[in-house]
Amino acid sequence: MDDYQIIDVDVHNEQDDRALLPYLQEPWRSRVAASGIGYAGSGYYSPIGVMKKDSIPPGGGKAGSDPDYMIKQLIEGYNLDYAVLTGVVYNISSTHDPDFAAAICSAYNDYLIAEWLGKHKAFKGAMAVATQDPLLAAREIDRIGGHPDIVEVMISSAARSPLGQRHYHPIYEAAERHGLPVALHPGAEGGGSSTAPTAAGYPARYIEWHTCLSQMFMAHLVSMVCEGVFVKYPNLKVVLVEGGVAWLPGLMWRLDKNYKALRATVPWLTRMPSEYIRDHCFLSTQPIEEPDNPQHLIDLFNMIDAENMLLYSSDYPHWDFDSPRHILRGLKPEARRKIFYENAKQLYRLD
Repeated sequence: MDDYQIIDVDVHNEQDDRALLPYLQEPWRSRVAASGIGYAGSGYYSPIGVMKKDSIPPGGGKAGSDPDYMIKQLIEGYNLDYAVLTGVVYNISSTHDPDFAAAICSAYNDYLIAEWLGKHKAFKGAMAVATQDPLLAAREIDRIGGHPDIVEVMISSAARSPLGQRHYHPIYEAAERHGLPVALHPGAEGGGSSTAPTAAGYPARYIEWHTCLSQMFMAHLVSMVCEGVFVKYPNLKVVLVEGGVAWLPGLMWRLDKNYKALRATVPWLTRMPSEYIRDHCFLSTQPIEEPDNPQHLIDLFNMIDAENMLLYSSDYPHWDFDSPRHILRGLKPEARRKIFYENAKQLYRLD
């Protein structure tokens, strides 16, 4: 890596379920103590696992669960200025009980603040909210959205319906009220109460599931634009985390083309759909598509003004971790500086 400052916008701090017990009220504390949180995961088997083998703390425990080891391996190892801790609790949105899901998110957020954010000046937090009951989610945003180290609201892209629909708008209203971007993250697509993980239904293998995650982001983004989320909440920013990048140009072209003939169906839109995307949305770099010809990726970046839309992410401590020393080497220095630091600094209002 050159002498650029770095902000990593997707770092997964993990925890044992029992770590949340001190922050849970009854009856949820007894439920978790007896049987754990019970995330409704996707259920797809990965032969290589999910975690980097070297990210397991020397003292044991889950990969990414030891703040001190994360500081040594990631923050100091790659000289990061900031790391946005995204956790994994957003996956609770695929469970059926909205009250339990809201309680888990609230406990996690208290745990995040108490046991992570004060450990290092680089740590910033993405608070988790569940999407089953957006009013409860908005209440949680109002509860801790003003904390100085909370920089984002994280929701799952595994949902029961497209995330632009009015049912979800209380989340966006509360996030805008607190000046916080809303991030979407995959992980539980096809599990629990979420929709099928692909437009065709349920695939058979992890490689299919993992490759098709971008479909969820396409549907949610089109929904947000067409439902008028960015008209209703003009200061809202949305971050599409870990959903890929290469699909965006074609989606914007197709949506703009259809809008020219079908604008009567979305009368609240006063500009081309792609303009709302460019003004309100960011995408994380990991997992970046890497064609055999590097110039093809640069050409694609030019199509979407990527240097002003992308945010560097490593996805630590997961198996497909992207080191800042090895990705996007073909970009011009100014573009790299924006993607690795400046865009996130402005979005999260970091000093």
